[in-house]
Amino acid sequence: MSIQPFTINIPQATLEDLRERLARTRWPDEVEGAGWDYGTNVGYLKELVDYWQHTFDWRAQEAKLNQYAQFRADIDGVGIHFIHERGKGPDPTPLLLLHGWPDSFYRYHKVIPRLSDPASYGGNPADSFDVIVPSLPGFGFSDRPSARGATSIRTAELLARLMTEVLGYQKYAVAGGDIGSRVTRLLALAHPESLVGMHLTDIGFPGEIAFPPDVSNPSATEQQFLGSVAGWFFQEGGYIMIQSTRPQTISYPLNDSPVGLAGWLVEKFRAWSDCGGDV
Repeated sequence: MSIQPFTINIPQATLEDLRERLARTRWPDEVEGAGWDYGTNVGYLKELVDYWQHTFDWRAQEAKLNQYAQFRADIDGVGIHFIHERGKGPDPTPLLLLHGWPDSFYRYHKVIPRLSDPASYGGNPADSFDVIVPSLPGFGFSDRPSARGATSIRTAELLARLMTEVLGYQKYAVAGGDIGSRVTRLLALAHPESLVGMHLTDIGFPGEIAFPPDVSNPSATEQQFLGSVAGWFFQEGGYIMIQSTRPQTISYPLNDSPVGLAGWLVEKFRAWSDCGGDV
């Protein structure tokens, strides 16, 4: 399992194709006064796409991302991309950070330097971490699964091997959010001997809570909680059903249309962040 240095370098032809696709967008109609009630607002998305097409500088962002030490490793036939920033301290603790959906390894770009070099931010060098931020399989610059069985359990095993067999850490901490929180829990269950600690954010609802097989005589508080979960899935969970049951079907518009992908994702960032509706 060799490690290869990795540099982000999107071909210029890909960027030119993107601009052409943005320019050829066929915009849908919208119910008058709908705002965001039925999904991504057309007026907002047009402004975003105009900025994307004419102002956004990918090469500048690419250069910023390439400031981090990045690598790829082949683990059991799956190419895993990851950032590996060494801690600047006497004995850095290895820390694995796992992202979710609809984000990427970029989720952690602001905390990587603070964790790896706390002294530069007024902290103690003794609190430094070796920070490892992989792209989960199917995300970013990691390979996309080409066979059945690409589960969170499988992902947890790949990342356990990344930490121990590829990078040589026998003990490490792990933190994750969204899908990353589920992978974190599974990694902890399968390899408790390797972990010195774990931290979870935006953990979501386990399936047995969202769709309980039998809840007999629930208390009023439990009824209220289960009702709120069911309400959330009814109002916000449509994407889960289509992406988990018919991923190939939704892949065609999302892969072919950059505006379709932007509309699919930005609505979630607006709904799930603390932006107060101002994205």
